[in-house]
Amino acid sequence: MSDASKDPMSTDAVRADFRSYEERAAAGRALRDRLPRDHYASWRRPRQKRDPVDLLERSNAGRVSALVPFRAGRMLRSPFAFLRGSAGLMAHDLAQLPSTGLRVQACGDCHVMNFGLFATPERALVFDLNDFDETLPAPWEWDVQRLAVSAAVSARESGLPGHSARDAAATCVRSYREHLRAYAQASPLEVWYTRLDVDELVELAPTSGARAMRKKLARTARGRVAEALFPKIATSVAGQTRLVDEEPLLFHVPAADAEARVREGLLAYRGSLPDERRVLFDRYQLVDFAAKVVGIGSVGTRCHVGLFLSNDGHPLILQFKEASRSILEPYAGKSAHDNAGERVVVGQRLMQSSSDIFLGWAKARGRDFYVRQLRDMKLTVPIELASASQLVRHSEICGWSLARAHAKAGDAATIGGYLGKSDRFDTAIAAFALAYADQTERDHAALHKAVRAGRIAAVLDETKTIPSGVGSAARVALGWI
Repeated sequence: MSDASKDPMSTDAVRADFRSYEERAAAGRALRDRLPRDHYASWRRPRQKRDPVDLLERSNAGRVSALVPFRAGRMLRSPFAFLRGSAGLMAHDLAQLPSTGLRVQACGDCHVMNFGLFATPERALVFDLNDFDETLPAPWEWDVQRLAVSAAVSARESGLPGHSARDAAATCVRSYREHLRAYAQASPLEVWYTRLDVDELVELAPTSGARAMRKKLARTARGRVAEALFPKIATSVAGQTRLVDEEPLLFHVPAADAEARVREGLLAYRGSLPDERRVLFDRYQLVDFAAKVVGIGSVGTRCHVGLFLSNDGHPLILQFKEASRSILEPYAGKSAHDNAGERVVVGQRLMQSSSDIFLGWAKARGRDFYVRQLRDMKLTVPIELASASQLVRHSEICGWSLARAHAKAGDAATIGGYLGKSDRFDTAIAAFALAYADQTERDHAALHKAVRAGRIAAVLDETKTIPSGVGSAARVALGWI
């Protein structure tokens, strides 16, 4: 079992430790006697029967029941899609394994598709983690293990050569280890100010082809802003600006008091913003809102898009996404924040190099939400099209980014001391990643079997209209209540 429950940092991601770097690094090295790094290589199917479908069904609690089949349908697409949607299942598995007991502010759903490009408040373009729905103080290993597994599963799904899965997993862990050790020797302010600027990543590209690809992605990301999105998703209806329904993934909520609920949430959200951001927010007014079906693991949680306009018609597009208890809580302890939206926002600010100026949280009719701009140069790297060398390079940057996040919100010196200079930990986690990739394929097959047997309902083709009776139920349930 994990030592998470015994850890003195059960509520705080960071606790001041004023021992010297050498003393903390030595403490990390001493942990190897209790938990040799080689032990991370093993993954065996649990002795007690573990039903992945049952664990997935438990994670549907509180979701909009009419939309749960969409979640299952998206997870059926491939083992990698299954992995993306089953963070709770993997958290259950990781919690059964030994841990050093060292904790950081963890992402909780750390996989290669949850890293990407987005804009800083200064309008610079950076690469970083961009999904924090499950963030919570937890063992640092859990993020690293999930990231390595995702790299391995992604390589298999893309049909890359057999060694590519191991290479991608080992590379992301090596990058994490080396960069974390480097950050451990920097000052806290230096780590806090550090960011992975896209222009720097372009210059670091190993080939002219890679450099051209990164420039192209950067140009695409810089075009993904509200002003460019607005004409595509809005129209004029009877002289009023309205969002365009794109069923079944974006649609208006028919409940008569929906607007009142939204405005209640807006009032709470406004209160979460710093004073100067409220001044900015007050220069826009809500003109329309619609429900949105998002993600894979998030499908079934309530999500709205709000369209705001300034007095001169300039758009602001915000996403209000429901926040629930982190899937890590049963294994790492309860969050220090009563509002799950605040938990997400605080974790995001701790881990990211720079966060959205409109990031905030709300509570409406008993449900918690967090808020951010929709898109704002946000772009996920299309790794499903990556070659073996491209996937390895992407995995390397993801490992680097995770190291910066953990160093910002954890004890990098002690963790770095444990990791050491050799590749022993890298090799062990790569072996684990391959073994757990096999487990993911078995669990994905179990979901297929459950759907065929009628145990689980799944919507496989989202281009079709929502099945009769499901649409109206989903529309009502996706309100603020």
